[in-house]
Amino acid sequence: MNGLAAPRANPFLLGHAAAEAALAEAAWAGRLHHAWLITGPPGIGKATLAFRFARWLLAGAPRDAGEGLFLDPADPVFRRVAAGSHADLLTLERGFDERRKRQRRDILVEDVRAVGGFLRLTPAEGGWRVVVIDGAEALNRNAANALLKLLEEPPPRAVLLLTCAAPGRLLPTIRSRCRTLRLAPLPAAEMADLLARLLPEIDPPERARLGELAEGMPGRAVTLAAEGGLALAGLVEETLAALPAIAPTRAYDLADRVLASEEGGFEVFLDLLRDRLARAVRVAGRGGGTAPWLAARPLEDWAALWHALGRLQDETGRFYLDKRQAILMSLSRLGTP
Repeated sequence: MNGLAAPRANPFLLGHAAAEAALAEAAWAGRLHHAWLITGPPGIGKATLAFRFARWLLAGAPRDAGEGLFLDPADPVFRRVAAGSHADLLTLERGFDERRKRQRRDILVEDVRAVGGFLRLTPAEGGWRVVVIDGAEALNRNAANALLKLLEEPPPRAVLLLTCAAPGRLLPTIRSRCRTLRLAPLPAAEMADLLARLLPEIDPPERARLGELAEGMPGRAVTLAAEGGLALAGLVEETLAALPAIAPTRAYDLADRVLASEEGGFEVFLDLLRDRLARAVRVAGRGGGTAPWLAARPLEDWAALWHALGRLQDETGRFYLDKRQAILMSLSRLGTP
């Protein structure tokens, strides 16, 4: 499976020409804001855009690229950014918890303090210093307050690029000090073309289904392909077809089948389940067709359940709770009007 390259090494970005143009025009006009908040759903290309702009800016903001912020992968700046070795670029993201042997759920204040030290340095190559904060919604309270101080007194020739899937989790004062770029899902035609290039080994009907499930987010489509998303989507439909009540033996079987899938099966299953609930409620709320299982409870109750399942999913990951028990609790709530 070809899939997407890591954002820092990905030369491709489709569907976000307006955002690219806003960044390029601000740089060329000498009015580049010191902090940009790049928002949009997971898998939309936020980090890819951030690193794309970082490479282009560190390369001197060339005017002859001809393709937005494109920089030739053979360019030395591209190669150093891809390798994580460019002296004027710092990336901040959730670190690795050595004790638990997994990625942390939060970005810590110690991580942000390193940004302050970096920004006080003179640019090694005489141009810009760039900081990419990938997944800024993961900043804990102390880390967010430390970042706010940096945003209040930005140094010259420095730019911070924050990617964020949930800007509502950020401090309002952080949002107010950033210029926001909102990335929208790709149109169906662009999505189909991109997935044909990224996932050529997958049959066209399955690629189309992945595109439908990903709702215009190419990164999510690639993740679904890698994590058995098509099979898990089938389990979601099987789960909903069993409503209004899911027998205990069936619930245990469903939980076992979810956890027997790829490593990320738990997260993918609950993401797809919540997506399916949201789509069905939206369609019903607009007077469209109603899924048979929706009749089990009022639409407002389905909305409350959507939020409850999200909290359960988040707490399971944040506090390292038992995933099998979390799935069983989710299925129990689905079957309890």
